[in-house]
Amino acid sequence: MCFSASASFVTAGVTGAIGLVVLSRVSDPRELPLAATPLIFAVHQGIEGLLWLNLPSAPDGALSKALTFLYLFFAEAFWPLYAPIAVWLIEPNEKRRRLMAVCLVIGAGVGVYLFWWILGHPYVATIVDGHIVYAAAYRQPVAVGAAYLAATGLPLLLSSQRTVVVLGAIVLAGLLVAYAFYWEAFISVWCFFAAAASTAILCHFEWSRRRRLRTAGA
Repeated sequence: MCFSASASFVTAGVTGAIGLVVLSRVSDPRELPLAATPLIFAVHQGIEGLLWLNLPSAPDGALSKALTFLYLFFAEAFWPLYAPIAVWLIEPNEKRRRLMAVCLVIGAGVGVYLFWWILGHPYVATIVDGHIVYAAAYRQPVAVGAAYLAATGLPLLLSSQRTVVVLGAIVLAGLLVAYAFYWEAFISVWCFFAAAASTAILCHFEWSRRRRLRTAGA
């Protein structure tokens, strides 16, 4: 979250609560990765909340460095692989699954590359104008950013399920807003918008549950 420790912790609490509700709606093991996404968002936001608390007193301390690494691991290395897997598992259309599999391969490559990048180019987290800015000595190539976008956003838009497409639209809208208005704190702000997408995930599972109930009662 980009604004304060309290905002990060509130976001973590809300998305965590949503995640618990979503998990109660799961009817198939293949749905678990998508259903667990809000809980992972909650952990991610909680990490940044702790970073907010620690940076003012020990910006160069071991805890700040560890929290920065964990936050960036989720933001840059984890999601490009996890997102396409979660959507691929619940997609019933075989043609769309094949397209998502391509995104999954791209995501695996991007995730491994960015994990290596984080290890080889240590980031420094600083609070600037009400945001946490994650900066490294070198910028990643533009092609890597495009591949990241393809891996995390495109599988959602390829889904045959309307609520998943809405989720993809929310994530991409957040990405564009963060890129346009909060460039220096892009990683932090974009992840906040992604966390807000937990509501769309809840809607997806709630509507799926109601559809099953209607089918069972028919």
